[in-house]
Amino acid sequence: MFLHGFLPSLLQGSVITLSVALASMALAMVLGLLGAMAKLSRWRWAKSLAYVYTTLIRGVPDLVLMLLIFFGGQVAVNQIAQSLGHEDYIDIDPYVAGVLTIGFIFGAYLTEAFRGAFLAVPPGQREAGLAYGMSPSQIAWRITFPQMFRHVLPGLSNNWLVLIKSTAIVSVIGLHDLMTRGSQAAGTTREPFVFYAAVAVIYLAFTSLSELLFNWLQKRLSIGVRQSHF
Repeated sequence: MFLHGFLPSLLQGSVITLSVALASMALAMVLGLLGAMAKLSRWRWAKSLAYVYTTLIRGVPDLVLMLLIFFGGQVAVNQIAQSLGHEDYIDIDPYVAGVLTIGFIFGAYLTEAFRGAFLAVPPGQREAGLAYGMSPSQIAWRITFPQMFRHVLPGLSNNWLVLIKSTAIVSVIGLHDLMTRGSQAAGTTREPFVFYAAVAVIYLAFTSLSELLFNWLQKRLSIGVRQSHF
């Protein structure tokens, strides 16, 4: 029997892995946009907060942050709950902890990607919008964000490819993702090479399809844009 009957389990784990990756990326994009706008703002406190966020997150290993948020956060939440008179023990859901941690981590990386993309949009574009009588929100949605997204797409693609592979760390907090199910199958059958190779192939399929999608988006958004040749 193919993969000793563990293929359905691996596919179920793949769905969880993809779900964690997509939810984490959505959160990371929100945090990245906020961080980029904070770094480009006129408020010193916002710039300082964004600087501390990106410096701290990029300087600490992902695994350490995952264990810190899941186990340390669980202790902190229960201590606060007990101080408020709540007697029942509160369990943090591994899925929620995984999404929050990975999203929080990659939000720091996307902050720099979005910041660079904002700076790549010529300031004259905004000035032209103001000259035409457009409001700041209209300029943002009709001029700045569409052009910024084209510039940020390569960085977004690279971070997504790294993020989807980084979801493997959720296996250490008990989430039954692709990596966990592959490890369980390898332990049960004592054929680690077969099942870890199968896990690697599934991750490779995810990343390869993602690259095709991002390449299509890049071509789509580059229609009508003059390309520089050196």
